[in-house]
Amino acid sequence: MRGNSSGWGSPEIVGCLAGSAVLLVAFVVIELRSRRPMLDPRLFRRPAFAGAQIAAFALSASAFAIFLYFTLYLQNVLGYSPLQTGLRFLPITLLAFVVAPVSGKMSAHAPVKLLIGGGLAVCALAFVLLHGLTVSSGWTALLPGFVLLGIGIGLVNPPLASTAVGVVPPQSTGMGSGANTTFRQVGIATGIALMGAVFEHHLTSELGAVGRGAASGAVPPALRQQADAAFVGGLNQLFVIGAVIAAAGAALSFALIRSRDFYRRRAPG
Repeated sequence: MRGNSSGWGSPEIVGCLAGSAVLLVAFVVIELRSRRPMLDPRLFRRPAFAGAQIAAFALSASAFAIFLYFTLYLQNVLGYSPLQTGLRFLPITLLAFVVAPVSGKMSAHAPVKLLIGGGLAVCALAFVLLHGLTVSSGWTALLPGFVLLGIGIGLVNPPLASTAVGVVPPQSTGMGSGANTTFRQVGIATGIALMGAVFEHHLTSELGAVGRGAASGAVPPALRQQADAAFVGGLNQLFVIGAVIAAAGAALSFALIRSRDFYRRRAPG
């Protein structure tokens, strides 16, 4: 988030990135040596487990991270109130709720990688439809993308949850579920930070110092139209990022999530 202001090659940013890499390696080493690890890195040897975590990360870093910027667009550019903005998100919410139970039932008969990978592919297509927004666009220009995002989210969530616990040994189901939840949260944080860095860079390059206030709507009235154009241009860049992340998640889900990696659960006596 501070890469643009501090400089990507500054000692502060480089030191933080290097420090995080060292700490991540230390975490893996400690977990491998622990008799009761919080997250056993050996689980990632099973491709389907790695695939489930990648899918969770990709869904959050694309479909969920973009919600922040949708909200800024609807409120600051189109001028809707928080309530009006929330109502316009209903297509995503309702379709996700409607599709989810259908996807859950389908996962008992179809390979889960088709639902997870297919759902992420639908999300990638949603970003493609969202791209091309202009200053004169109304909120209905978002509607086709919103519909596909809701469907994609609904397709992914149920089979992803069952995969996270189905590809680990029975005694590690809590660890599998916790890891999947963590990758979802890390995906949201990373997606927002990545999109925020690109978005801020675009606004600053278009508007100079005024660009830093454009995201929050704090721009002089004389620059309002120019700021809106820069905002929409930056949003279109974020749609490209979202499409790439979702498509990569779809491809890796298809490749890594295998039916033979699931453990067979013995029915209770």
